[in-house]
Amino acid sequence: MTARVGVITFPGSLDDIDARRAIEIAGGEAVALWHGSHDLDGVDALVLPGGFSYGDYLRAGAIAAHAPIMAEVKDAATAGMPILGICNGFQMLVEAHLLPGGLIRNAHQQFIRRDQRLRVENAATAWTSGFEAEQEIIIPLKNADGGFTASQDELDRLEGEGLVAFRYLGANPNGSLRDIAGLTNAGGNVVGLMPHPEHAVEPGFGPNTPAAMRSGVDGLTFFTSAVAAVVQQAA
Repeated sequence: MTARVGVITFPGSLDDIDARRAIEIAGGEAVALWHGSHDLDGVDALVLPGGFSYGDYLRAGAIAAHAPIMAEVKDAATAGMPILGICNGFQMLVEAHLLPGGLIRNAHQQFIRRDQRLRVENAATAWTSGFEAEQEIIIPLKNADGGFTASQDELDRLEGEGLVAFRYLGANPNGSLRDIAGLTNAGGNVVGLMPHPEHAVEPGFGPNTPAAMRSGVDGLTFFTSAVAAVVQQAA
């Protein structure tokens, strides 16, 4: 079978087309979905892409988290469907209470764009199974409201239950507590992160690596992992 992965476009989405291309490169079928619909079109997995969705001026992702299609997203998450939130999509998942904590203005109050080193903390999710635990990867980062925050008790719980999916390496780019770059839910089907894996799927267009300029393709593993998870579940 071919995994059908829906990418939801919200007003202000910037990277929905990039996400659809990443899915196709990974061997899946990308399905364009609209935020105002209640139809997931029978997809096997979902991506909430990056951008600056409508209402972000109030709080990033806060209004989009109440879009009509988010009712179906919540039901799909409960049913175990693989769901990935990238940057603004991560903010939506947090605002929809599908992932814990909050995302606030970068500590330095500036928009940041850089090729970011990450460590894979949890390689047992639908979106990270192609990685090794503690593997170091390079994924592009671009955000203004990427600072992850939570209470100390909540941070301890996330650490203790293995729900930190990715951690920043090197300089912390946005002041995220405990260098947290991404999270997973307890079921391992919902993952959110601030960096953009869809921008690291093709040689010549990805981040710089020690091997060569623009050679990084670490982001492709997110999408091949999900495609493989869907096919395995259907077998």
